[in-house]
Amino acid sequence: MSASRVKIGALVPLQSNLVVNDSASRIPIFEGANVVGRNHLAISDKRVSRKHISLHASGDGSAEVLVEGPNPVIIRSEGHRRKICSQEKVMIVNGDVMELIPGTYLFKYVTIGDEHAFSSTTDSSSSRKGKRHGEDVDLSAKRNRQILEDEAFARTLQDNMARHSTTTSILSSGSQLATTNILDSSKMEAMQHFNVTRDGLPLIFRLMQVQGLPTWANSSSVTIQDVIEGNISVAVLSNYMVDIDWLMSACPNLRKVPHVLVVHGETGASFEHLKKNKPANWILHKPPLPISYGTHHSKAMLLVYPQGVRVVVHTANLIYVDWNNKTQGLWMQDFPWKDDKISNKGSFFENDLVDYLKTLKWPEFSVKIPPVGNVSINAAFFKKFDYSSAMVRLIASVPGYHMGTNLKKWGHMKLRSVLEECKFDKEFCKSPLVYQFSSLGSLDEKWLNELASSMSSGTSDDGSPLGIGKPLIIWPTVEDVRSSLEGYAAGNAIPSPQKNVEKEFLKKYWARWKADHVGRCHAMPHIKTYTRHSGQDIAWFLLTSANLSKAAWGALQKNNTQLMIRSYELGVLFLPSVICHGPVFSCTANDNLKTVDRKSSTPIDGRLKAKLVTLCWNGSKGTDSSSEVIQLPIPYQLPPQPYASEDIPWSWDRRYTKKDVYGQVWPRHVQLYTSQES
Repeated sequence: MSASRVKIGALVPLQSNLVVNDSASRIPIFEGANVVGRNHLAISDKRVSRKHISLHASGDGSAEVLVEGPNPVIIRSEGHRRKICSQEKVMIVNGDVMELIPGTYLFKYVTIGDEHAFSSTTDSSSSRKGKRHGEDVDLSAKRNRQILEDEAFARTLQDNMARHSTTTSILSSGSQLATTNILDSSKMEAMQHFNVTRDGLPLIFRLMQVQGLPTWANSSSVTIQDVIEGNISVAVLSNYMVDIDWLMSACPNLRKVPHVLVVHGETGASFEHLKKNKPANWILHKPPLPISYGTHHSKAMLLVYPQGVRVVVHTANLIYVDWNNKTQGLWMQDFPWKDDKISNKGSFFENDLVDYLKTLKWPEFSVKIPPVGNVSINAAFFKKFDYSSAMVRLIASVPGYHMGTNLKKWGHMKLRSVLEECKFDKEFCKSPLVYQFSSLGSLDEKWLNELASSMSSGTSDDGSPLGIGKPLIIWPTVEDVRSSLEGYAAGNAIPSPQKNVEKEFLKKYWARWKADHVGRCHAMPHIKTYTRHSGQDIAWFLLTSANLSKAAWGALQKNNTQLMIRSYELGVLFLPSVICHGPVFSCTANDNLKTVDRKSSTPIDGRLKAKLVTLCWNGSKGTDSSSEVIQLPIPYQLPPQPYASEDIPWSWDRRYTKKDVYGQVWPRHVQLYTSQES
């Protein structure tokens, strides 16, 4: 019967790493009604119904999927993962991936025109008609296979082919490209040699793992399973967006945690889905937002163990694409319970943390934790831990009109007050500033000068002010987004409109997103960072949830006596502060307390001054016995490269007709992020 029907395409079986599974059969898709179920699988799995989905394909290649069986199906489209429940419908198009059971039985929907690109090399060669045609088919197959196996390098290959029309040799393994202009080997070495022991983690942040990158680019990177691990008694998860279905599948350990508090920024249907599908022992809380257009945007975790607490500050929403497809950053440190000998007087870190948690006003709840018995989980509870070993300062924003003693407690005024207490090397006098983020607010030059004044605070060793630094803004171009791992879909998470991006005065600030040395040129940044540098030397570095906006950082009012902030934000500030050599604590390691000798020539008092540098720093680590070099995996080139005349800053409400790496134009569908993520 099918012989008389028009074939539209096929469901191509994939392995878990999205490589074509040649050992499994393809499922042909014909125009009109199709049924996919258990009989199409190589093994019998009763979770898959005999009529698991029905698929109605149209002549234009699109198809409507109806979930017929009781179990949900996952659709991956434009880098986003969506759960489709029984009797729900969804449209799919060429290139979308379907998981018949979440996490298993992956199929890519490929229309007839593109189906040859997913053939094996043998299939391609057998269908050749003439040498020239065969070479084209073979190259196309290699290119598409490379995209599946190693997307970052494949993007570079496509760009090089388009620009130079040269023949590129692909190694037989399909995991490396033999081309001289893809990446300088010395830049690769910077990331390859960045191997940090557990003992050194509190001194640095880490980049999150990006799916599809070569091994060297994910060296010392972190996954969510690396963070949420061990025997957790209480978890406080703070974020803006929360995909409960992905979170539970990515972190099955969360199901074992007896008490989970989610402090979130979700609204509408997303919140209703979260509320409906959360485990019964989870508590949801949305903090008060007293000023319009504010959001709860902080991204952090507080994981309480019988041994202590793990504090995590990061930049990713709790959604699939943020932890797999984008450049993100994460810092964490474990702290033990206080003992009776420790003074109740808190450290800077403790005071800043507890003051911030108080503003969230979550509903207090009681738990039983083995070493301390019954306790109430509120802001004051977190005073029970010893933060004296904290290697960073917290910089937070909370909504409100802050004045008097609170004027310098939050936002950019908090950063100003901390930097004012610091002394820096003279090389940082009038040195440049860098702002890097993923959403641009509605700005004016007056406010940018206000921010630069705060970020230029601090004195040199001789006591003189460092002076105002000239800022550059690192922002992806349209071409960066078009050729990224996600194609134009990456622009959903860079949600800034033309009216914000295309202001004339901003042109002098624009700089390129260049991340060759960490292999992330094509992993669009959702990370937010601010820094002051001199070449590869770093005065200070801030990893934060705060984008470049007045809502996030605050704006001075009433003759600079009041700071108005709309949103909650949280970041960690790395400073060239003194490092005290002593016990390094872990909540999950077997040997919870151990002494770390980071330098054989430690001064008598055991204290060293940190020297912050990039991964591309070329100095010698052993030349100065009074300082310790700390390399931070800053994911962009310093100094940044200013825009060229042809570079156009990305804005998400413009139309782009040049097709991306998936053959799509922009806009394709309604944006999946919301522009309120300030």
